[in-house]
Amino acid sequence: MQAITTIGLDIAKSVFQVHGVDADGNVVIRRQLKRRYVLAFFQKLPPCLVGIEACARRIIGRANSRRSATPYA
Repeated sequence: MQAITTIGLDIAKSVFQVHGVDADGNVVIRRQLKRRYVLAFFQKLPPCLVGIEACARRIIGRANSRRSATPYA
Protein backbone atom coordinates (compact mmCIF):
# COMPACT_ATOMS: atom_id res chain seq x y z
CA MET A 1 0.00 0.00 0.00
CA GLN A 2 1.36 3.38 -1.02
CA ALA A 3 1.59 6.20 1.51
CA ILE A 4 -1.41 8.52 1.53
CA THR A 5 -0.31 12.10 0.87
CA THR A 6 -3.68 13.80 0.36
CA ILE A 7 -7.14 13.09 1.79
CA GLY A 8 -10.41 14.50 0.51
CA LEU A 9 -13.10 14.44 3.17
CA ASP A 10 -16.74 15.17 2.39
CA ILE A 11 -18.45 15.73 5.70
CA ALA A 12 -22.13 15.20 6.38
CA LYS A 13 -24.35 14.77 9.40
CA SER A 14 -23.52 11.13 10.13
CA VAL A 15 -21.55 9.53 7.25
CA PHE A 16 -18.32 10.97 5.82
CA GLN A 17 -16.78 10.09 2.44
CA VAL A 18 -12.98 9.64 2.46
CA HIS A 19 -10.84 9.68 -0.69
CA GLY A 20 -7.07 9.27 -0.26
CA VAL A 21 -4.37 9.48 -2.94
CA ASP A 22 -0.62 8.95 -3.01
CA ALA A 23 2.04 11.35 -4.33
CA ASP A 24 1.38 10.22 -7.91
CA GLY A 25 -2.36 10.86 -7.62
CA ASN A 26 -3.29 7.17 -7.53
CA VAL A 27 -6.29 6.31 -5.39
CA VAL A 28 -5.12 4.52 -2.24
CA ILE A 29 -8.31 4.54 -0.22
CA ARG A 30 -11.97 5.31 -0.86
CA ARG A 31 -14.50 4.58 1.86
CA GLN A 32 -17.42 5.78 3.96
CA LEU A 33 -16.86 6.46 7.65
CA LYS A 34 -19.47 6.96 10.29
CA ARG A 35 -18.84 10.02 12.43
CA ARG A 36 -17.71 7.98 15.44
CA TYR A 37 -14.87 6.35 13.42
CA VAL A 38 -13.35 9.47 11.81
CA LEU A 39 -10.98 10.38 14.66
CA ALA A 40 -9.65 6.80 14.95
CA PHE A 41 -9.10 6.70 11.16
CA PHE A 42 -7.01 9.90 11.12
CA GLN A 43 -5.03 8.92 14.23
CA LYS A 44 -3.63 5.95 12.28
CA LEU A 45 -2.39 8.11 9.38
CA PRO A 46 0.86 10.05 9.17
CA PRO A 47 0.44 13.83 8.68
CA CYS A 48 -0.94 14.60 5.23
CA LEU A 49 -2.82 17.30 3.35
CA VAL A 50 -6.55 17.16 4.12
CA GLY A 51 -9.20 18.92 2.05
CA ILE A 52 -12.64 19.14 3.66
CA GLU A 53 -15.81 19.86 1.73
CA ALA A 54 -19.03 20.81 3.47
CA CYS A 55 -21.92 22.66 1.87
CA ALA A 56 -19.75 23.97 -1.00
CA ARG A 57 -17.21 25.47 1.43
CA ARG A 58 -13.81 23.80 1.44
CA ILE A 59 -11.12 24.05 4.07
CA ILE A 60 -7.63 22.69 3.48
CA GLY A 61 -5.30 21.92 6.36
CA ARG A 62 -1.98 20.27 7.08
CA ALA A 63 -1.15 19.26 10.65
CA ASN A 64 -1.96 22.40 12.66
CA SER A 65 -2.22 24.90 9.82
CA ARG A 66 -5.40 25.72 7.92
CA ARG A 67 -6.29 27.74 4.86
CA SER A 68 -9.58 28.40 3.17
CA ALA A 69 -10.04 27.41 -0.46
CA THR A 70 -12.26 29.40 -2.79
CA PRO A 71 -15.14 27.26 -4.11
CA TYR A 72 -15.28 26.58 -7.82
CA ALA A 73 -17.57 28.89 -9.76
